[in-house]
Amino acid sequence: ICSFICSPKGFPKLKNDTFLRAARGEETEHTPVWCMRQAGRYLPEFRETRAAQDFFATCRSPKLCCELTLQPLRRFPLDAAIIFSDILVVPQALGMEVVMVPGKGPTFTEPLKEVEDLLKLRQKVDVTAELGYVFQAITLTRHSLEGRVPLIGFSGAPWTLMSYMIEGGGSTTMAKAKSWLYRHPEASHRLLRLLADVITDYLVGQVAAGAQALQLFESHAGHLGPEQFQDFALPYIRDIAQAVKSKLKEEALPLVPMIIFAKDAHYALRDLAHAGYEVVGLDWTIRPQEARAQTGKDVTLQGNLDPCALYAPKEKIGELVKKMLEGFGTQRYIANLGHGLYPDMSPEHVGAFVEAVHTHSRHINKH
Repeated sequence: ICSFICSPKGFPKLKNDTFLRAARGEETEHTPVWCMRQAGRYLPEFRETRAAQDFFATCRSPKLCCELTLQPLRRFPLDAAIIFSDILVVPQALGMEVVMVPGKGPTFTEPLKEVEDLLKLRQKVDVTAELGYVFQAITLTRHSLEGRVPLIGFSGAPWTLMSYMIEGGGSTTMAKAKSWLYRHPEASHRLLRLLADVITDYLVGQVAAGAQALQLFESHAGHLGPEQFQDFALPYIRDIAQAVKSKLKEEALPLVPMIIFAKDAHYALRDLAHAGYEVVGLDWTIRPQEARAQTGKDVTLQGNLDPCALYAPKEKIGELVKKMLEGFGTQRYIANLGHGLYPDMSPEHVGAFVEAVHTHSRHINKH
């Protein structure tokens, strides 16, 4: 039975499960490492692959998503791959139009302005019909990885997606979206609930397609204070973990580890540690020891080197990694950056980061 359940669709056997073991809190010989935005513009081959096509057209091409996901693994001995996609495919599935504007980033042609605009959204989303291209990309990539490392699927979290849908793009204050929380709390909850339901189905679909772990990105958590986070973000983060797990059980799918990454939400770490996720991702604004103290012994931590540390000379990167590993300890820990890689970073420095994690964690484990 196991061979069928463990490898749906006849997937190749996994050769390096260090990341999954760390996520589940099992012992590892070295600390696993991957990078947020590891498939990205810092790689010349990525820019070349992407040059010919619109960003969201690329997201809709399983073949291109697979190629972009694999590129960093050809260069670096990373311990996990993360599917190339974007969090804004979910608002698209709800019927909103999003375009990538050069120099500006993702832009909604018609953001939500009034409560009545919620009626324009699809109230029932068939994720296979709307987001099947992501599932196809995951299945293709899982086969193409040939069992080298596990494949992570992901989604944006409800508050982060809501803020984009109302702001119409990026924002330094999120004032339009936050004004909804104060002026229209009921409508805000309606929208967040709709998003949570779609995200749940979307994440379950990703596991059915072959994802071996899932990450939920609450990238805009830092725009909320503790009370608003408690009211408008945390309940949905909890619900998603619970609903995904119960649906995976119902559908006899593998119970994969789940990661919650709520950027700048150190005020909520204790709550996040009890929100139903195996792993809590951290940004670079908190000390490892403090994060451990707040989250306790029952979750794995992931993070949290300042991405800008990769601008440092390679020897310095090694020192910073060693210090980070000493702070977190090498077990129940997945090394990562505190946010995504930036486009002007040197691939060689990314390589130095990955190598330093492996070398120093093996050394610490031996002694």
